[in-house]
Amino acid sequence: MSIATKPVEAELVGRSPGQLMWRRFRRDRIGVISALIVAFFFLVGLLAPVISWLYGKDPYTRYGQVRPELLNDYGYPVKPNGGIDGEFWFGLEPSTGRDVLTELLYGIRTSLFIALAVTVLAVLTAIVLGIAAGYLGGVWDFLISRTTDLLMAFPQQLFFVAFLPITTSLFVDPREETPVWIKVVSIIVVLWALGWMTLGRILRGVTLTLREREFVEAAKVSGASSWRIIRKELLPNVVSPILVQATYMLPSFVTTAAALSFLGVGITEPTPDWGRMFATAAQVYRSDITYMFFPGVSLVIFVVAFNLLGDAVRDAFDPKTVR
Repeated sequence: MSIATKPVEAELVGRSPGQLMWRRFRRDRIGVISALIVAFFFLVGLLAPVISWLYGKDPYTRYGQVRPELLNDYGYPVKPNGGIDGEFWFGLEPSTGRDVLTELLYGIRTSLFIALAVTVLAVLTAIVLGIAAGYLGGVWDFLISRTTDLLMAFPQQLFFVAFLPITTSLFVDPREETPVWIKVVSIIVVLWALGWMTLGRILRGVTLTLREREFVEAAKVSGASSWRIIRKELLPNVVSPILVQATYMLPSFVTTAAALSFLGVGITEPTPDWGRMFATAAQVYRSDITYMFFPGVSLVIFVVAFNLLGDAVRDAFDPKTVR
């Protein structure tokens, strides 16, 4: 052992695994910056109504129709760069004249709410089914594993597009207008149904390894129930893959929900949404490319930051990483 490594090892003595993880994470500058960016997006989404009130605009008012001088005869902003000025900081939406800044704020709020809800449901489902399959084995493992294989065989994008209208029709007559909350619930249900399997298989594999360890055998000998062993012995030891995989799942759900809105089967007018903004931008980009700039840049920054955060969390949980 080299002399240089002795101070590092001495510094690590007496620290809990959580403290060591936090120590490794906070020394990762890219990870910390990514975490701050992600926190900023969540804060913006949470405070969207407050920011909108302070700004003096909302995402629903059609300012171009209230004030016809803002748009030309073709429905595009009269002022250059999409109508960006001191009054409308991010410009105006073509045709309607809605304020782009508040649209983006509420769009982030909508997308993050859907993605967060799906991620929580998917993680809970993966924990229950993945750990149960790995620990109980036998018939339970066979049934859960075959169900997982069956669901993973579905082409996800086609499934989402095909089944969202079907799911929505279960709540509302197709001849009636669908309330926004039902659309949101339908998107969450469909994304959740095919969003838990990867983490579930990871947890099953980890549990298969852990159930043969000495501490699990000792718990069995002491007479602990299966539920207590799963809750007290197995679950604390699978926190690492859960957190790492969740940081990859959430941005994936954000982009998937945006893609569904872009294709016209997700959130629709007039509810602000990232994907709906892209759908509008795809129709007007030849004449007003500025409208695509702000939602496009913000989505790229969010997804990249969250993926970098996932890498940082993975490295922080790796005991071989010494920083």
